[in-house]
Amino acid sequence: MRKKAAGQIPRQHSRAINTTKTIALAFAGIILLGTLLLALPIASRDGHSCGFLPALFIATSATCVTGLSLFDTWTQWSGFGQTVILCLIEIGGLGFMSVASLVVFLLRRKVGLKQRMVMAQALSLTDIHGVVRLQKLVLLGSISIQGVGALILTLRFAQSYEFWTALKWGVFHSVSAFCNAGFDIFGSISPGGSLIAFCSDPVLLMTLSVLIVIGGLGFFVWQEIITQHRWGKFSVYTKLVLLMTGGLILGGWILVCLLEWNNPGTLGNMSIADKLVNGLFQSVTTRTAGFASIDQAALTDAGKAVSMVLMLIGGSSGSTAGGVKTVTMMVLLLFLTARSRGKSAVCAFKRTIPGSQVMDAMTICTIMMGLAVFGTIFITATSPMNFADAAFESVSALATVGLSAGGTACLSIPSQILIIIYMYFGRVGVLTISLGFLMGDRAEERFEYAKTNLLIG
Repeated sequence: MRKKAAGQIPRQHSRAINTTKTIALAFAGIILLGTLLLALPIASRDGHSCGFLPALFIATSATCVTGLSLFDTWTQWSGFGQTVILCLIEIGGLGFMSVASLVVFLLRRKVGLKQRMVMAQALSLTDIHGVVRLQKLVLLGSISIQGVGALILTLRFAQSYEFWTALKWGVFHSVSAFCNAGFDIFGSISPGGSLIAFCSDPVLLMTLSVLIVIGGLGFFVWQEIITQHRWGKFSVYTKLVLLMTGGLILGGWILVCLLEWNNPGTLGNMSIADKLVNGLFQSVTTRTAGFASIDQAALTDAGKAVSMVLMLIGGSSGSTAGGVKTVTMMVLLLFLTARSRGKSAVCAFKRTIPGSQVMDAMTICTIMMGLAVFGTIFITATSPMNFADAAFESVSALATVGLSAGGTACLSIPSQILIIIYMYFGRVGVLTISLGFLMGDRAEERFEYAKTNLLIG
């Protein structure tokens, strides 16, 4: 048997690294192009360039489907600028490979092995089997769902506004919600107010909620729901996604309502029905969507804490959402439950989860928590913001949520740069780290030290 040369990288791992670089560089290229377009005078409503750094901030936020913004979208950007932002949201939400594959499909070109590998990695798959079929489902499903959402929203807005305005709002917010971006163009009626002006409109809030949830489930889960139809035929992964998603939405809804029910700055002055609808919407939107139907700055400290937990968990792998991902957190919870009961094996639905995947989940969660803490300290030290609001901003950027407690416009230049890095890492870094675990071969241990015992706990 031939020995591997020292330092030789296995072929599978080498391919994983190459496709990872492709995804990271493609996102960076899209962000740079978006920055150059948004920095043009024509992109701003007043005809003056906003400058490179603000343009970079917004381009990163849109491409990484975050939603944090230094300006009100409608007030700052012209129709051209808003169109650029919308395109960046769509490309960032579906993934550049989805958009590129649309061109390939329309031209009826053959999809090569390299393209299949990039498609698989962009969709968070561990192999290329059936990836073209899934990619077609993603494109068709995404366009259809956003189209239906745009139609419902347009008809709703048309009851109170002229048709052209209703159509623009319907399309823009359907795309923004499905891609979990959180950008809005309601500045003509409420500059910087997001959806607060529509807090008593259950049709709008529930339509956006459905779009957010569907976008955050993940494309693989879509495929299983469409093809398998029954709970018993779903994979363990799909079952965990659906259970965790439902649990987070319900648990967040209950906690938000309990903590904010009598808070006059949020739910306190609403009717019971509006309190329930807005409590549910807050639970959904914190899962990386970024829309706000209540004032985030007015949340109680406990309400902000719950929102940050939901933001950090986020949506599911291979979706338009960010965060550490639902199944990652579920695996961690299953591990803690097993260890608290004295068990070493982590199981779900009569299947054992490999120890390597448990370690991967712990690593991702630890990295995200560490970065969130560092970001909070850095923002507090460099910007005029209290600790809670700085933590809110840091977690929101890292989990690509886009909600803010009112501090984004107050960020210093160093803090803006950190937030840009966090938004990029939250969209690209977590994806590439996760796929590096999934697709790469484990490093070989060349030797082992003698064991030692430590005092733990």
